Amino acid sequence: MTILVIAEHDNKVLAPATLNTVAAAAKIGGDIHVLVAGQGAGAVAEAAAKVAGVSKVLLADNAAYAHQLPENVAPLIAALGLEAGGSGYSHILAAATSNGKNILPRVAAQLDVDQISEIVSVESADTFKRPIYAGNAIATVQSTAAVKVITVRATGFDPVAAEGGSAAVEAVAAAHDAGTSSFVGEELAKSDRPELTAAKIVVSGGRGMQNGDNFKHLYALADKLGAAVGASRAAVDAGFVPNDMQVGQTGKIVAPQLYIAVGISGAIQHLAGMKDSKVIVAINKDEEAPIFQVADYGLVADLFEAVPELSASL
Repeated sequence: MTILVIAEHDNKVLAPATLNTVAAAAKIGGDIHVLVAGQGAGAVAEAAAKVAGVSKVLLADNAAYAHQLPENVAPLIAALGLEAGGSGYSHILAAATSNGKNILPRVAAQLDVDQISEIVSVESADTFKRPIYAGNAIATVQSTAAVKVITVRATGFDPVAAEGGSAAVEAVAAAHDAGTSSFVGEELAKSDRPELTAAKIVVSGGRGMQNGDNFKHLYALADKLGAAVGASRAAVDAGFVPNDMQVGQTGKIVAPQLYIAVGISGAIQHLAGMKDSKVIVAINKDEEAPIFQVADYGLVADLFEAVPELSASL
């Protein structure tokens, strides 16, 4: 049994979510291969080769994969899935990121198999657990597909060590350029704070912040804690902050050591994105707010008084 893990990267650095995905593959069991598809991604392949538990790294370095367009990468993965060792890979895994969720459904369609989304637990080689109903229930699913195509929710698995492995790097010459899409450009949000999904501490604000200017209180708190700043969908929809800060079912899934929810009522869609946090602190003036049902520590107070006091005390 051999498992193919699709590396998440930016052609320069291997993303931490890849380590969580390799951890999920290790629980399935068998040899683990990692595919690095990109352009000028040699450093990423070298980093992947050092990951504990990885036995081989496949490097597809071609201009067609420079921006990981799913129309180009999916045929590559599907072809590898059928060719490896003559019998193909038993499992194909990717992190449940924007890239993973964009590419793997196409791979499953090309292989004519079902796809399993956002697993949080491995029960056996063919049985997995995944959240449904905004995380209010956990479904146990079993797949009889010849190739099991799976996205992995990174927060469900502790990452493997980034060092300690010594896998061989093998070049893949195949170049699949569908010619149906092209990369136009991207605008990257720049911040001195940690990236939201990788931060150990997250401070999030909701509708109770009243406007975008009031997020300055959260920024001041976050800077003292070395934390990332997030927001509920209500705050994003109201235009308080950009949507790349959204935490929740339709935003980013986070599981930091400490999550501080400020002025957030706690709709189930938001809870689905943060309830796996190790410690949850809620600050809300409504003592009936649902957020207090999942919080380890709750403070019923006016956030415009409590947050500055907290910042001043740190």
